[in-house]
Amino acid sequence: MSVGTGSTAVDVRIATRAELALHGVALETPVRRPDGAGPSDDGHVLVDGAGAALPRNPNSPYSVRDGRVWLGDQDTGLTLTPVRRPRFYDLTTADGIPYERIARLHGADVLATTVVQTCIRYAEADRCRFCTIEESLRAGATVAAKTPAQLAEVAEAAVRLDGVRQMVMTTGTTTGPDRGARALARSVRAVLAAVPGLPVQVQCEPPGDLAWIRELRDAGATAIGIHAEALDDEVRRAWMPGKSTVPMAEYEAAWDEAVRVFGRNRVSTYLLVGLGEDPDELIAGAGRLIERGVYPFVVPFRPMRGTLAARDGIGAPSAEVLRYVTRGVADKLSAAGMRGADQRAGCAACGACSVLPAAGG
Repeated sequence: MSVGTGSTAVDVRIATRAELALHGVALETPVRRPDGAGPSDDGHVLVDGAGAALPRNPNSPYSVRDGRVWLGDQDTGLTLTPVRRPRFYDLTTADGIPYERIARLHGADVLATTVVQTCIRYAEADRCRFCTIEESLRAGATVAAKTPAQLAEVAEAAVRLDGVRQMVMTTGTTTGPDRGARALARSVRAVLAAVPGLPVQVQCEPPGDLAWIRELRDAGATAIGIHAEALDDEVRRAWMPGKSTVPMAEYEAAWDEAVRVFGRNRVSTYLLVGLGEDPDELIAGAGRLIERGVYPFVVPFRPMRGTLAARDGIGAPSAEVLRYVTRGVADKLSAAGMRGADQRAGCAACGACSVLPAAGG
C-alpha cells in the first residue's frame, strides 16, 4: 500500500472526514442510533449540508463551535448541524408502540427499519463480530418483527411530517430459503400502497432461490443491498463465521441477478475497512464489483458497544488507511460514472456512514 497521493484540497477534505468518521465529535445529538446491525453508536448530523453519521465521542479532538468543526484551536472549514428530532417520533401505533421502535430517522431524510430484528446467525459461534442486531431488541428499543401495516403507518407519517425522501428496509436472516426476502417484499408493498413513489431499498443475504430478487423488484423496491462486508474468505470466516458459510459464488450470482433485475448501480454491497483485508486488494475487489454494476459502499469498521469485536478489544482502522481505501474506490467509481446518489434509495444513496460522498463517490 502506498498512501502518498498528494496534498490537494480534496485529499485534505477526505482526510478530515475520515478522522471525523473514526473519532467522532464531542457533541450530543437529538437523533442517534445506539445499536443494531451497525456500524456504530452514531449521532446524525449534517456536515457541509450532507448527511453524516458520526460517533458521539466526548474525548474526540473535534468539537463544534458556532456551527463549525474545530480541531483544537483550528477551524477545519467544515460546518456541522445536528439533525433535529423528527416529529413522527412523538407518535404511537394504535396498539401503543412508539413509532421510533418501528423505524428510525437516518441522516436528515432517510427512514430505516430492520423488519425482522432476530437473526439465525446470532448465536455467539455464528455471529458477525461487528453486529448487535438483537441487542436493541433486548434493550426494548424495538420490536422483534414489524408488520407491513405498522411500517406503512410510520412511513406515511415520516414523509408527511418530516419530509422523508427514501426508506431502507433490512432484515436479520431467517430460516427459509428466501433468507428474509419474503418479509421485505410484503413490507415494500404495504409502504408503497400508503406512500406511492417513495424510493425503497431492501437489504438481505443472497436468497437461496434467486427468484426472490425479481419478487422484491416486482413489489416495488427501487434498489437492493446484498452485503458481503468482506471479499477475502479468510477474513469472512474470522469475522462472520455463520454468514461465511454462504459461498462467495452465491453472492456473485445474486449480485449478477440483481443487476439484471434492478439495473446497473441499483445494487450495492457493504465493504468494511478495518477487518484485516489488504487495502490494495480491497480496492481491487471493489473495482471488480463496479465492473459488475455493483456499488461498493465502503464504510469504516468502528467497534460498537455490545459487539464481540468490542468485547475483544478490536479497534477501528487508522484514518490514513480509511482515506486511502476511500480515495481508491471513489476514483474507480468516478471513472465508471457511478454515484451513490443515483441509487435513489439505500445506504449508498444516503452516504452518511461513509466518506465516499466527500471523495466524489
